Amino acid sequence: MFVPSVRTKKTSAVGIPTIDLSMQRSELSELAVRACEQYGIFKVVNHRVPKRVLLRLEEEGNRFFSQPVSEKLLASPAAPFGYGSRNIGSHGDVGELEYLLLHTDPQSISQVSKTISSKDPAKFSCAVNEYIEAAREVACEILELVAEGLRIPDKMAISRLIRDAHSDSVLRLNHYPATDPCHDEVVATNSIGFGEHSDPQILTVLRSNDVSGLQISTQDGLWIPVPPDPFEFVVMVGDSLQALTNGRFRSVRHRAVTSGSKSRMSMIFFGAPALNSWITPLPVLLSPHQRPLYKPFTWAQYKQAAYSLALQHARLDLFKAPDSPLLISASP
Repeated sequence: MFVPSVRTKKTSAVGIPTIDLSMQRSELSELAVRACEQYGIFKVVNHRVPKRVLLRLEEEGNRFFSQPVSEKLLASPAAPFGYGSRNIGSHGDVGELEYLLLHTDPQSISQVSKTISSKDPAKFSCAVNEYIEAAREVACEILELVAEGLRIPDKMAISRLIRDAHSDSVLRLNHYPATDPCHDEVVATNSIGFGEHSDPQILTVLRSNDVSGLQISTQDGLWIPVPPDPFEFVVMVGDSLQALTNGRFRSVRHRAVTSGSKSRMSMIFFGAPALNSWITPLPVLLSPHQRPLYKPFTWAQYKQAAYSLALQHARLDLFKAPDSPLLISASP
């Protein structure tokens, strides 16, 4: 269980890269690779997703989270999909939040929507499906830019995993309620909304309202606030992309802190492969004398391992390749 305090590390207001998708593609691919290598996170602007798509889902999310607890509990427990509150995982991880977790499969969304929005489930599911489609396209465009920048002949080698009809991608709406406005700012911002962790999937596409709270961790122990913008996306490298690139890209550790008297809501698309997809360093990224850093594993295997640990654990360590060349050369 993580301790609900943010006083263990310093905070620094350092910027993160911004990628403008209206730029020339050759320049974009280089910028995307550099951002994934050096930061593991960047902002995306001019992404061509209509504002109405973003605001429509935010409106539906606000409508749900503003209901009485008794109404929201009709969509619980999140086992795994539906409504949850405070209990982030099954290993004592808690936070100052409530959330909706949804699989991106339209049939699953349609079914869960009946308990989330009993008055108009079709309206809710339409808003969710429209947002998911837009966020998935942003994720895939980034992954295809990255493939070009890495000189991978098959530009869809990574994005194809997310486009798969059996993709295990999910959408999560996190709501961080406003704290007591009578509390001073120091006390209010010392509460953990969502504890330090990295995302196990391939790529994360996050959009939030105009309330701050997201922070990323640097190797020297600083926490960097990520300024919010309701019309930008924040893109983060996940553990699986780190494995696919043999550690060239690094998944970013991040957290959310509560933000005083204003409530914060984030809408997060987690791009993941199908459960039976193998994740192993792409051979084209390995030089003749370079060995894979990770053993081959399926997304189902990694997902099970990742969710069996508390949030703050470095889960990819479980799949480091042994030193034996015979085991390293094994393939799925």
